[in-house]
Amino acid sequence: MEEQIRQPAKGEFQAMYSPLGSLIRRQPVTVPLDATVRQAIGIMDEKRIGSIIVADAEGRLPLGIFTLRDLLHRVALPGCTLDLPIAAVMTAGVITVKPQTTAYQAALIMGRRGLRHLLVVDDAGGLLGIVSQNDLFALQRTGLNDVTHNIREARDLAALQACSKDIRRMADTMLGQGVSADQLTHLISTLNDLLTLRIIELTHDEFDLPQVKWCWVALGSEGRYEQTLSTDQDNGIIFEADDQDAEQVRNNLLPFADSVNRKLDACGFPLCKGGIMAGNPEWCLSLEEWRGKFARWIQSPEPKALLNASIFFDFRPLYGDEELSHSLRDWLLGATEKATLFLRLMTENALQCQPPLGLIRDFTYDNNKDFPHTIDLKMHGSRPFVDAARIFSLAHNVTVTSTAQRLRGAAAATNLGADVEAIIDGFYFIQMLRLRHQRDLKGGEAGANRIDPDELNELDRHILKEAFKQARKLQDKLRLDYRL
Repeated sequence: MEEQIRQPAKGEFQAMYSPLGSLIRRQPVTVPLDATVRQAIGIMDEKRIGSIIVADAEGRLPLGIFTLRDLLHRVALPGCTLDLPIAAVMTAGVITVKPQTTAYQAALIMGRRGLRHLLVVDDAGGLLGIVSQNDLFALQRTGLNDVTHNIREARDLAALQACSKDIRRMADTMLGQGVSADQLTHLISTLNDLLTLRIIELTHDEFDLPQVKWCWVALGSEGRYEQTLSTDQDNGIIFEADDQDAEQVRNNLLPFADSVNRKLDACGFPLCKGGIMAGNPEWCLSLEEWRGKFARWIQSPEPKALLNASIFFDFRPLYGDEELSHSLRDWLLGATEKATLFLRLMTENALQCQPPLGLIRDFTYDNNKDFPHTIDLKMHGSRPFVDAARIFSLAHNVTVTSTAQRLRGAAAATNLGADVEAIIDGFYFIQMLRLRHQRDLKGGEAGANRIDPDELNELDRHILKEAFKQARKLQDKLRLDYRL
């Protein structure tokens, strides 16, 4: 199996990280909701296109899509008249994405949902264009198809474990070919998402789950799309239930959640030592219980609460009713935007973790007995960026969870301006050093985030020092904002 997977070229992977906005070649072709099938296929024939979007009267908001497949199965084979309203035979409930969505993300969405088209819309939901499988296949000449197909077709734990190894092999290959850290960590996270989704789907069939809305959420680095080659699992469940029903619903969900956690462990995602997993009743909560827990952390920001906030406030939906997660995010941002004391204490906590820069020497060391003369690139390298970005997002109503997106989203409000891209570059350089080191260790070993800077070449050592200066710049901004 290993020998059959073609090793992809660097340029091919980079092309798949093109934003969908760059793939839109023409204005979207639309028809109004009251158009007939005859009118629609007439336009499709004239424009030589295989699909047409059904939109509102202004052609702005997409309401559905009509394809040649729909023409065959919903019109021709049933023997319907071509004067039938297009609304009667279109595919409604279309999936939309934003122009900054990458081709990789689009391919995973299509694969997960069995779609052939995605509609690209702006922040107001206005139609920008359409992207098809063929558009992506023009870019996707890689082994990614094999991996995603194998994940979707996996039927047992052994197949899932093989897929997990495929993900690691692909990441190793990309890392060796010089693919950037932002692309690589995002790919690792999205493929791990797909694997987790498949585990959840298979496990779902093994249990008689309660008939309520629920959502599996990713937390921590997975919630930020920033997983490296050495990572455990952080996850939880949000469900919908009244106070009197919450305990019963939780008890019904916990065996299922625990089974998912154990399968993830078997696939190379170790059980969280701190118990931050959906199978723990403390993190399998109703929407109201999550709000109550978050509210207590915000109103009484003790050290433990601040630590929890640094993990749980990076949540994003992975499976189930995503609206539950979005509702919790909206509530959280509303609660933290004016919670000055909480944000100040979060800042004080974040500033305790300083970049390891010395006044005389290039670097300082924490005197770790097991790994002397090393720097922890997670604790003292990436964490200052992650913590600062989280605080900015909570203070300035930024809904996204990745560190880079948070920094960009808050750039105007924080007056970071043009400096934000240099800061993000510094963050991703540290991430790249972590990935390289973890590859060399073959993953999961002690010291996975520790390096001896003396072992770096002169250029990498210099850039690392500059990256730490960017982290210090972020912390200086936090000190100024909160007068610390």
